[in-house]
Amino acid sequence: MIIFILIAVLLIVVDQLVKGWIVANIALGTSMPIIKNVFSLTYFQNTGAAWSMLEGQMSFFALVTTVAVGACSYLLYKNRNGAKLYSLGLSLVLAGALGNFIDRMRLGYVVDMFQTDFVSFPIFNVADSCLVVGVILIFIYILFEERFKGAKA
Repeated sequence: MIIFILIAVLLIVVDQLVKGWIVANIALGTSMPIIKNVFSLTYFQNTGAAWSMLEGQMSFFALVTTVAVGACSYLLYKNRNGAKLYSLGLSLVLAGALGNFIDRMRLGYVVDMFQTDFVSFPIFNVADSCLVVGVILIFIYILFEERFKGAKA
C-alpha cells in the first residue's frame, strides 16, 4: 500500500511543479506551441471543472474532493492486499483530486496548461490526467475483476 501512497504523493508534486513552471514562464492566456497544430502549453485559470462547468462553486468542489479523497483512501486501505491495477487507479484519482484541490484552496482557481490544437478539448493539467487515467484503470478493473482477483494483477 505504501507504494501507491508514494505514487500519489509523487504525482501531486509533479502536478504542482508543472503548474508553478507554467505560471512563472507563460503569461496568462498565451500559448507556447510544442508540436505545431497538435499540442500547446497554454496558461489558463479555471474556476470550474471541465469546460468551466460549475464555475466558482468552491464549496461544491471542496465537498466532492473531501468525499473522493476519503473514499479513495478507504478503498486503497481495504484493497491493500488486492489487485494492484485497482490500487493504482485509486492512487491516481487521489493524486488528481488533491492536486486540483491544492490549487482551489491556495489560489481560488485551478492552473491548466495542456491544450490540444487539433481538436476542441478543454485545457487540462497533470491532476486532470491522473483523474482520467485513474478512473479508466478502475473501470478496467471492475470490468475484468474476476481475472484480476485470480492473478492479483
